[in-house]
Amino acid sequence: MPTRSDAVALLEEWVDSEALRKHMYAVEAAVRHYARLMGEDEELWGLAGLLHDLDWEKHPDEHPHIGVARLRELGYPDEVVHAILTHGYPDRTDIAPETPLERVLYACDELSGLVYACCLVRPNGIDDLKPRSVAKKLKDKAFARGVHREAVHLGVELIGLPRAEHIQNVIDGLRTVGDVLEVRGEDMAARRRARRTP
Repeated sequence: MPTRSDAVALLEEWVDSEALRKHMYAVEAAVRHYARLMGEDEELWGLAGLLHDLDWEKHPDEHPHIGVARLRELGYPDEVVHAILTHGYPDRTDIAPETPLERVLYACDELSGLVYACCLVRPNGIDDLKPRSVAKKLKDKAFARGVHREAVHLGVELIGLPRAEHIQNVIDGLRTVGDVLEVRGEDMAARRRARRTP
């Protein structure tokens, strides 16, 4: 099975956008957190989270099919490849998420983007972020417009947890990579200082 190092090298080869890379690391962290909570294989699940948007930048019209084909060529496990395929449901694929990994990946994808966006507008970033703040922003359709609200709602249904608990789990996952995502309080303070400096 390819390792995480192999997956990171592949991500760096395919993805130039720093924002997209951060999103992929965020989803990986959230999915890994769920793997720990559920007693699943964290390394295996992490690969699905890390590589789920592999082809988004280069092949947006064919996403996730081009990436899935490449991952199959490279010998990634069927469980990982199929989860990545189902995360495009229902807009890009008609294959619904069914397995625990598929449900978790789907449920963490758009919500991770919303949580990240919430961090960017808070003085302390992710450090003191609470589910109620995220839920409030979820209702505000003008905030983080790229986040597909219907996918967030379907994700909550698929995960089978109360919405606040699922949001908290995603926050907890993202906190583990707060430095990589640059969403800690000190990161927010540094951004504010940079904006004030002429």
